[in-house]
Amino acid sequence: MSGRARLALSAAAATLMASCALLPLVDGPTWLLLAALLVAAQAGAGIAARRIPLARSLTLLAQVLVTLVLLTLVFARGAALGGLVPGPDAFRRFGALLGQGSDDVNHYAIPAPLTDGIRLLLVGGVLLVHLLVDTLAVTFRRAAPAGLPLLALYSVAAGLSDGGADWLWFLLAAAGYLMLLLAEGRERLAQWGRVFGGTPRPGAPAGVTAPARTGRRIGALALGVALAVPLALPTLHGGLLGEAGSGVGAGNGRGGTISAVNPLVSLRDSLNVDDDRQVLSLRPSSGEVPDMYVRIVSLDDFDGTDWKPSQRHIGAVPGVFPEPVGLSPDVKRSTLRTVITAADWYAQDWLPMPYPPSGVRIDGNWRYEPVGMTLVGDHGQTTRGKTYQVTSLDLRPTAKQLAEAPKPPAALEREYTRVPARLPDVVARTAEEVTSGARNHYEEAVRLQDWFSVDGGFRYDTEVRVGRGANAIATFLDRKEGFCVHFSFAMAAMARTLGIPARVAVGFAPGTPQGDGSVSVSLKDAHAWPELYFQGVGWTRFEPTPTRGTTPEYTEPDAPSSARPDRELPSRGASREPSSAATQQERCATPPRSGACADPSAAVAAPGGGGGPSGGLWAALVVLGALVLVVLPLSPMLWRTRVRARRLDGRAAAPGDGTLAAWRELTDSAWDFGVPPDDSLTPRRSAARIVRLGGLDGEAAASVHRVAAALEQVLYAPEPRSAPGVAEEVRRVIAGLAAPAGRGTRLRALFAPRSARRLVWSVRGRWAALRTRVAALRPVRGEA
Repeated sequence: MSGRARLALSAAAATLMASCALLPLVDGPTWLLLAALLVAAQAGAGIAARRIPLARSLTLLAQVLVTLVLLTLVFARGAALGGLVPGPDAFRRFGALLGQGSDDVNHYAIPAPLTDGIRLLLVGGVLLVHLLVDTLAVTFRRAAPAGLPLLALYSVAAGLSDGGADWLWFLLAAAGYLMLLLAEGRERLAQWGRVFGGTPRPGAPAGVTAPARTGRRIGALALGVALAVPLALPTLHGGLLGEAGSGVGAGNGRGGTISAVNPLVSLRDSLNVDDDRQVLSLRPSSGEVPDMYVRIVSLDDFDGTDWKPSQRHIGAVPGVFPEPVGLSPDVKRSTLRTVITAADWYAQDWLPMPYPPSGVRIDGNWRYEPVGMTLVGDHGQTTRGKTYQVTSLDLRPTAKQLAEAPKPPAALEREYTRVPARLPDVVARTAEEVTSGARNHYEEAVRLQDWFSVDGGFRYDTEVRVGRGANAIATFLDRKEGFCVHFSFAMAAMARTLGIPARVAVGFAPGTPQGDGSVSVSLKDAHAWPELYFQGVGWTRFEPTPTRGTTPEYTEPDAPSSARPDRELPSRGASREPSSAATQQERCATPPRSGACADPSAAVAAPGGGGGPSGGLWAALVVLGALVLVVLPLSPMLWRTRVRARRLDGRAAAPGDGTLAAWRELTDSAWDFGVPPDDSLTPRRSAARIVRLGGLDGEAAASVHRVAAALEQVLYAPEPRSAPGVAEEVRRVIAGLAAPAGRGTRLRALFAPRSARRLVWSVRGRWAALRTRVAALRPVRGEA
């Protein structure tokens, strides 16, 4: 074997040794075996090109082509020409995998699952580093600068890992680099002829020359110094959650402060993740499943651009937490005990807990921040795989208590109503316009919440970027589209301009009840909401984000009805996923989807052809065009009339189906008159919301509650039974909704009903399903 071939193999070995530093970042080492095979093929291509020999540029080009073909064979075979030659589809496949890998890196904690995207990032990155090392050390005979790509590879891995075995990965990477330098030195000396080794010492291995022995001794000494010297040097502790003195991070754990960080970096990505995964499992000890928000941290420092946690002092975790600041004994409350289990992959520095907590039982190194009543990990402690019990208070203040809340303490009011001078004037001006006529801070808060969630025309859309700069909130108020970060930030800022102490909480909205009595909280439950302070109640949650979370009961007026079910009976929220079709089997109202909904009518293509039509064909086309012009604008009304007749015809295939269809018609009719559905609410609370926002009273309001009671009987009774007369109840509600509405509202409800969007959703869902089935058939056709 020639000297340059040995040097090429040394470059491949050095790259793979440095790549071992990436092993702790993902589950399983199988990707490294794949990378080793592809690196060997890449190095073999370089050896073959140099033996021809080819010019340096052609050698590099040959290795690039071989690398591209190998990656196509492994990751994009189905999209390649002949399964081997990369084409436009293959490059689109690479782009999709790289995007998926980038998202997965942001979503998953270390060690991350080995998804296709992450595998491509790892293998492709190793191949790129090896190509650079091989080109520098072998093609251009410059082994010393070839250490820079190796250093970059090791640095990325060391920066992401938890530091447990960094010394081992450094040792492997450094040994690989020294081996590369020694191989290059031997190859250079060999060009001058036979290496003079002097008289070998007794017992020395045959063939080991003096330069090789000297090089190995120097390398071993350098590695020893590199590993030993840092142990004798003073260290600098800290980081994103570092401490000032001690506490969080690598301090001595006797107190200190927590630094300001922004935990909203990946909230939008969590909401948009395709592979939704369980984050937490909650198990209330009472057996009931309340609408429980799980809070991670509160953001109280507002600089006009971002909300973030203030720098706070922390201390030891008390056995019993003090009562929340400002809480009066007159507020009705109950104690909840919840066992929470975090997923093995979920590594969060802040401990998720229901608010307000009164105690926690957990193992590990945790510190207590008393202002936000939060726990934060110490010495690298995270929530990964933790099971802990939280005792918390379920506070049930009344609207009267909030409306009559006295003035808060001056220091608290000053700190939590502070707004920066650079906040655009439109924020305060809009807050005053929305709350005009309110008699107290409570009414102002409720009006802000309803304006964002119902009255203001805002649209929930997770694809909208968070935005930065002083004008981010003003831009959101103008465009009226965003997700929970926008809504909570804007409402908290507007509340502060009104003199209401406010902050933003980050955590999870209520999860999904499971059959075993637990509640599953997933990535898509990630949420942010504003907390406003009322003296006598303390920090109080509000929910301005439409179709997310649950609206607090103390912000809704009680709607009396003799048919309302008992408040003590357990109830469950409906599914959060909107249906693509309006079927009788759906059990709850479907919220408006993100994105603008188009007209439910399909566009008609203009006829075309070689020559112009004549005679009877032309007349037929004219008649057809006239029918289209007449029917197309009326198609929403016709579709809506047909759906209403089918739902209320009284013919049901199974007991309860008629009640489900009647409830769907009731919520859709309310939607047509301007009351959008909110499937995060139980039927009972949805009914109260429709009565309040639809301006119903008397018999129409009672009909809404009777239909909701019938729906709960169908959903939760062991043996569902049909409820006679629900169709007439719905017709009575429709008449009640139309009575106070203006002429424009009634005409829109008739000719352009909002609920006709379900037809568009149905078409989209069927089209997506068709495309999925066609895509699934393509590999089969290729193999055939």
